[in-house]
Amino acid sequence: MLKKWLLALCVSGLALNACAAPDAATSAPEAAVRKAVLGLVPNASIDSIQPAPMQGFYQVIASGHLVYVSSDGKYMLNGALIDLAKKKNITDDGWASYRKAELAKVPEADRIVFSPANPRYHVTVFTDVNCAYCRQLHEHIADFNKAGIAVEYIAWPREGVTNEAGRTTQTYNEMVSVWCAADRKAAFTAAKQGKTPKATNCPNPVKDEFELGVKLGVTGTPTIIAQDGSMVGGYVTPDELLQALKTGG
Repeated sequence: MLKKWLLALCVSGLALNACAAPDAATSAPEAAVRKAVLGLVPNASIDSIQPAPMQGFYQVIASGHLVYVSSDGKYMLNGALIDLAKKKNITDDGWASYRKAELAKVPEADRIVFSPANPRYHVTVFTDVNCAYCRQLHEHIADFNKAGIAVEYIAWPREGVTNEAGRTTQTYNEMVSVWCAADRKAAFTAAKQGKTPKATNCPNPVKDEFELGVKLGVTGTPTIIAQDGSMVGGYVTPDELLQALKTGG
C-alpha cells in the first residue's frame, strides 16, 4: 500500500519538480532520506526535505503529501505529528510554513483580487468557476470585503488541465478565458454567475496555479488559505471566515 501511495504522488502527471541528484551541500542524512524515497519510487517528485521537530527524522513534502523519514532512511511515518506538551499539530505547522513560502512567490498580477481599501486580512482562495460552493462563496464577496477581508483568487480547475485524451478540459479553457479577459474581475464574476466567458487565450498562469495547488495539498474547491499558510477550509460565510482569521490564521 505504501508503495502504491507514493507511486500515486509521482506518476499521476501532477509531479511538479524533477528529482535531481543532491548537490554537494546536501547533508548525509538528507541524502539518505532522498535515496530512501527514490528507492521506493524512482520518479518521485520531492519538493522539500528539512529536519523535523521529532529528533532523528526529516519532514518530506512530495506532490501534495507530507511524511516523515528517519535520518538513516529506514523508516517512514505518514500521519499527523502532535506535540503533546504544547498540544499542537506539528504537521499542520509544517504545511502552513511551506504554503506561506510558496504562495509568496505568486505575483498579484497572476491573481484575481477583490479587496477593500484597507484590508485587515488577506486570504488566498483556490477556485473553480463552475463549482457550486465556489459560486456561493463569491456571491458574498462584497460582505467579505465589508468585513475587512481581501480575497485573492488563484485558478484551480477541478477537472484538471487535460483529460484522458490529452485535450484541455472545458473548465480549464473557461478559466484561461477569464484570466485573459480585458476586465478579469468582471469576467470572473460573470463566470461565477453561470455565464460562459468569451473564448480567448493569452500567456496565463492557470496551468501553473493548478499545479501549485496540487503541490500545496489542495484537493477541492474552494480551498481557503490564510496569510500564515494555514488551511481555513472550504466554503464558509463571511462571519465564519472572519472569526477563523481572528482566532487562528
